Amino acid sequence: MAETKREIERKYAADDSGLPDLTGVAGVAAVLDQGVAELDATYYDTPDLRLAAASITLRRRTGGSDAGWHLKLPVSPGVRDEIRAPLSGTLPPALAALVRSRVRDGEPVPVVRLRSARDVRHLVDADGALLAEVSLDTVRAERLSGGSGTAQWTEIEVELADGGDPAFLDRVDKRLRKAGVRPAKSPSKLARALAETDPGPLDAGAGAGSAGKESSGTEGPGGAGSGKGGGKKGSSGGHVTAGAYVLAYLREQRDAIVALDPAVRQEVPDAVHSMRVATRRTRSAFRSYAKVLDRAVTDPVGAELKWLAGELGVDRDREVLTAHLTAALDDLPATLVAGPVHDRLHSWARERHGGSRRHLIGVLDSRRYLNLLDALDALLADPPLRRAAAAKPAKVAAKAVRKDVRKLSVLVEQALWLPPGQERDVALHEARKRAKRTRYAAEAAEPALGAPARKLVKSVKSVQKVLGEHQDSVMARTTLGELAAVAHAAGESAFTYGVLYGREEHRAALSEAALPERWEKVRRTTAV
Repeated sequence: MAETKREIERKYAADDSGLPDLTGVAGVAAVLDQGVAELDATYYDTPDLRLAAASITLRRRTGGSDAGWHLKLPVSPGVRDEIRAPLSGTLPPALAALVRSRVRDGEPVPVVRLRSARDVRHLVDADGALLAEVSLDTVRAERLSGGSGTAQWTEIEVELADGGDPAFLDRVDKRLRKAGVRPAKSPSKLARALAETDPGPLDAGAGAGSAGKESSGTEGPGGAGSGKGGGKKGSSGGHVTAGAYVLAYLREQRDAIVALDPAVRQEVPDAVHSMRVATRRTRSAFRSYAKVLDRAVTDPVGAELKWLAGELGVDRDREVLTAHLTAALDDLPATLVAGPVHDRLHSWARERHGGSRRHLIGVLDSRRYLNLLDALDALLADPPLRRAAAAKPAKVAAKAVRKDVRKLSVLVEQALWLPPGQERDVALHEARKRAKRTRYAAEAAEPALGAPARKLVKSVKSVQKVLGEHQDSVMARTTLGELAAVAHAAGESAFTYGVLYGREEHRAALSEAALPERWEKVRRTTAV
């Protein structure tokens, strides 16, 4: 079974002088010698080093106190989540699943072997509690594939104890710098080994699942760079075009989907929602920037993104609904709660969560999902650029956003003219979906349009919020009706469900009443 550990550490270059004296670090009562451990680690990656390009390390290590398989996922500079699995001859399925969005159909192969002599010290406080582990590592690196070189170096590693205060590392850092020690240039041993055992640089700009370089959309016959552009200058000295601008945004979303895959599998809070948003933003860009990218190519990919968003939404929507109904029930006076309403609601949530969770993991393991990721890579590597891709980003972005605002206006006005009822509920839901798309289009346009786009994002987000509250009320009433029917069939009182239903009707009425004023702010926005 795999376990996860948050790793917070800093690395430093070392010379023959060894470890400086750390007894003077504030809070350190003693420096305890833990002896020397001999470590032997084999690092795995795809032949084109997709994991290394994403600052991910996968290794099998013997020796030391934590022998086994280790997968390290970046969180922030100097912070990684290390997922550990017991030592075995083959890659454990739990870790294989966490790198599948990057490895795809490939199989990780040994790329580097690191043998280290680790001289360990424990920094402890007056109570003997561990503050940090400091080690002097003498490393020998051997390239196993993609090269044949070797390298050797010595480094100092300082790892914060579990639950420790990161500020303690600043105090250690100050002491090391005073002794003449400087931070290491490479973020990890693997990064240094790859750099020093092969003359070819690691292509950090490669796609998450693509072995080749992606087109920037600035060159080629009929490409985005064939016209006069405006805005930022690119590395080639020319101006960024609408094609390059849109593709850069799409790469961000593709990278987010791929990077969030392990977090979704591990049930990291908000990971499902964030991944779903990335799929929506991608679909929105395909449609909003149809003058830049040929929809004959993007529509099939967009359809698959819609499928993925729907699968992600099953669990997410239910979680949000459960949280809302639980809070609403807790807010009722005890005199209005009749029967085992809490138990029935929690049972309903648990039953559906278990099944939907298994289903979601099945989706992420499916051929259809991997094909979608491959399709995104292929589209970005060979983008179907149209004539408008050569225009200035601001011009194209402004036209795209104005078009989305006009379409949103039609839906909102139609919904406001309808009488209350199911038809109006459906119309408001359609307006909500269009409001999201308009907001995403405006967000994508922010770098090109600046403050006007930010103003529009804010006003549309306000409309989206009130429409979302209305739709949440519609879904809550549907669920309450189903729960009430089940309770009645079981001989329980349905009174409380009716009370909650009435409150949801009131909630919907308030949302509908707030919409005209919110929408008027969007109409007054003349940003683009």
